[in-house]
Amino acid sequence: MRSFVMAALACLLSFSAGAQDLENTLYLQLKDGTVVIEMLPEKAPKHVARIKELVQQGFYDGTPFHRVIDGFMAQGGDPTGTGMGGSGQNIPAEFNDLPHVRGAVSMARATNPNSADSQFFIVLKDSNFLDGQYTVWGRVIRGMQFVDNIKKGEKSQNGTVSDPDKIISLKLGSDAAPVAQPDANAKP
Repeated sequence: MRSFVMAALACLLSFSAGAQDLENTLYLQLKDGTVVIEMLPEKAPKHVARIKELVQQGFYDGTPFHRVIDGFMAQGGDPTGTGMGGSGQNIPAEFNDLPHVRGAVSMARATNPNSADSQFFIVLKDSNFLDGQYTVWGRVIRGMQFVDNIKKGEKSQNGTVSDPDKIISLKLGSDAAPVAQPDANAKP
């Protein structure tokens, strides 16, 4: 009977995770709550692969949202917090047909189209003027209200944030998925 209960519990937990592909789901923990990001490897395979590598290394944990422009986007992923840092490995552009709409997750870069590294931004308001110039690699599927609460920078300072909010943690869904634990108080 106990094995039946455990199997049923495991089934419920996997059902509650929905049809999400946990290998391509990120859990972004912010000060106000968890943001769920669906990665899109079919649109940006090299970007998704690199993001996964960095996430598994814990690279993003504790990094600031150093540039946040109200009504535009929130940018993070620079360990120096200056907008000039990264992981040291560029990713070739994978421009695609995904629009820069509210909730899109895209890579920041310098003027060279192949200069994306670790910095990314989450679009706060539709910004279609970015389409075809930056690589969209994901989209927020839950928790956009927590992204909206990220501390904003001054427009006069190009969105630079003093004392910025930070990424508490960024985890791959398959690493953060709930695991059924037996109830210690249950009778055999």
